[in-house]
Amino acid sequence: MGKIISVANQKGGVGKTTTTVNLAAWLGAMGQKILLVDIDPQGNATSGFGINKRSLVQSSYDLLIGTVQAEDVILSTSFPGVDVLPSNIALAGAEIEIVELEDRAMRLKKALAPIKPLYDFLLIDCPPSLGLITLNALAASDTILVPIQCEYYALEGLSQLISTIRQVKRLYNPTLDLEGVLLTMYDGRLNLTMQVVAEVKKFFPQKVYQTTIPRNVRLSEAPSYGQPVLYFDRNSKGSAAYGKLAEEFLEKNRGFVRRKAE
Repeated sequence: MGKIISVANQKGGVGKTTTTVNLAAWLGAMGQKILLVDIDPQGNATSGFGINKRSLVQSSYDLLIGTVQAEDVILSTSFPGVDVLPSNIALAGAEIEIVELEDRAMRLKKALAPIKPLYDFLLIDCPPSLGLITLNALAASDTILVPIQCEYYALEGLSQLISTIRQVKRLYNPTLDLEGVLLTMYDGRLNLTMQVVAEVKKFFPQKVYQTTIPRNVRLSEAPSYGQPVLYFDRNSKGSAAYGKLAEEFLEKNRGFVRRKAE
């Protein structure tokens, strides 16, 4: 049985999509079978794997409103081990439509249930909000991975995120757990970075990844070429960092690893 992990933070610009795309690519390269589920209307995780989101016939929007099955939407990619359940701007109006539907918070969980056993890990790229779409992701997930940028406003809104997680546990998903907290845009030369790291570790004891993600130009450039940084520039600092994250992630998830990492 696969494990579903939401990559979520209601703050934008924290490296959420970058993390989802590049962790998925590295895990796939290490022999895992990965499904990237894009439920952000911007569809950046979709285009990050070279898929033209403007030409999609079906997307996660159709899945959430219940007009298609997951297997009808999933696309294979040219990158080893990774499939994508794509998104595009059509999803922007989904929250309004889903409100009127039965089991509005559980629609993604029900949609993913039939295909969950086909993958080792299903990574959900969430929108930068705590609305109904993100609620669907958290209700469907086994764990949540939270990227936090090492900047002044990093901890702003964290209490709201924690409150939302508690509410989801109480109402929809009692087994939801914190997968880990990933520090992004890391620069160890700055005192501010060290202060943010200390505060985050206070907030989330024992849950902060040892691996940190630095600011890196190649990480920023790779999406415009429709490639994860592993394939765009394998030797870059950004690629190396996500490779280390993937190793740390697999070490913590040995019980879910069915295929030998290469």
